[in-house]
Amino acid sequence: MCKSKKATSAIDPTATRPTHLPQTCGTQSPRAPPNFSYASTSSTSSSSFQHKASSSGLSFSSRTSLSSLRESISESTHIYSFSEIRAATNNFLLKKHSSSSSNGWRCNLRGRDVIIFQRKFRLKLQIQHLKERLSVICRSHHNSIIKLRGAAISDDYISLVYEFINGLNLSDCLRNSKNPDFTVLSTWMSRMQIATDLAHGLDYIHNNTGLNLTLVHNHIKSSSIIVMEPSFNAKICHFGTAQLCGESEEEYVRRDKVTEIQEIIEEEPVAFLTRSRSSKMQFEGVRGYISPEFRVTGIPTQKSDVYSLGVVILELLSGEEPFKYKFDNTRGELVRTSVTETARLTMDGGDDGCGREGNIRKWIDRRLKDSFPIDVAEKLIRVALECVDDDPAKRPDMGRVSRKISKLYLESRVWADHFKTDISCSLGPR
Repeated sequence: MCKSKKATSAIDPTATRPTHLPQTCGTQSPRAPPNFSYASTSSTSSSSFQHKASSSGLSFSSRTSLSSLRESISESTHIYSFSEIRAATNNFLLKKHSSSSSNGWRCNLRGRDVIIFQRKFRLKLQIQHLKERLSVICRSHHNSIIKLRGAAISDDYISLVYEFINGLNLSDCLRNSKNPDFTVLSTWMSRMQIATDLAHGLDYIHNNTGLNLTLVHNHIKSSSIIVMEPSFNAKICHFGTAQLCGESEEEYVRRDKVTEIQEIIEEEPVAFLTRSRSSKMQFEGVRGYISPEFRVTGIPTQKSDVYSLGVVILELLSGEEPFKYKFDNTRGELVRTSVTETARLTMDGGDDGCGREGNIRKWIDRRLKDSFPIDVAEKLIRVALECVDDDPAKRPDMGRVSRKISKLYLESRVWADHFKTDISCSLGPR
């Protein structure tokens, strides 16, 4: 159990706050407005603080530094007890909410609407090391990332508590099994908005956290991206999972690399493989997002994240799964095609006489009804193909990818404004 700590006074860090104020484990200490004083605190420093606040806006005594104030009101990491998680999920009997690739329990925890995912530790980290990582990840903030609120730790499992975001995952937005001719992402700008949000979010994870920790995501795929309406902004799920579960540790893959990697992959369901549910097919399906070097080493890197993003962008443009299986009547077997292979053939121009522009128009999702700027589409395909280069050294870093996609978004906005493109649409049933 996590024990509550006494909050320190902003005026005197050695003084404790009155006992009648609520003490909540892992929550931020209440902030006092400038003219506020605690009723049970009658110290001279409190009176002096009130006088200065009223006379000169807000000032502090010489013995109170900004650093001590920041420490006294800093947001603490939420360490939930396992009993809290059990109570919130009705002993894990609550119906699971399937908004992303991993089904979780949507519930109310400490007054917040959250979704809880339970993961198995791939490598057992020392508790202090785990808490330090959790603290760093919980302090991260970005509009394109679903925020981690905290976690509960048991012997073999960790329960990750994320804020709940209402929306659909990108895979479901692109492909509706009941109506293949329909997609809520029916305009070019809706897809450019998603591509831009994903690039900015992953760039933040890799480069801009400012928290002195090298981070990888390791779960970038269309089913782990939530799309919201009506803006079509996208948010990345499962941020921090790799670091907290030990998936990014070299020691973890040394134990039994192939078996462990396959276990990770098989835990992530692949909705588009409806013809077969064999473990081999499931492995192949999810592996469409996995870089070649990850298949060999089993160690996720930032360059393997870049590869996964490239696949998602190609998927976003074409509307197709990373791997697609079609039955070849002449060969009498299923033949696999890859979205990366078809994209490369499209950019090579092919030999069908259509030329590059004609091939691009044929390759881009037909449900966009040929309404998109062909020059921007070509540039975006090239960016994605750079990301999925087999050689990780030749892949761009996320800073460069983010800048390129932002520029293409602005070019698309100019095009959309010129043609008065309306991207209003609803994610609800028709």
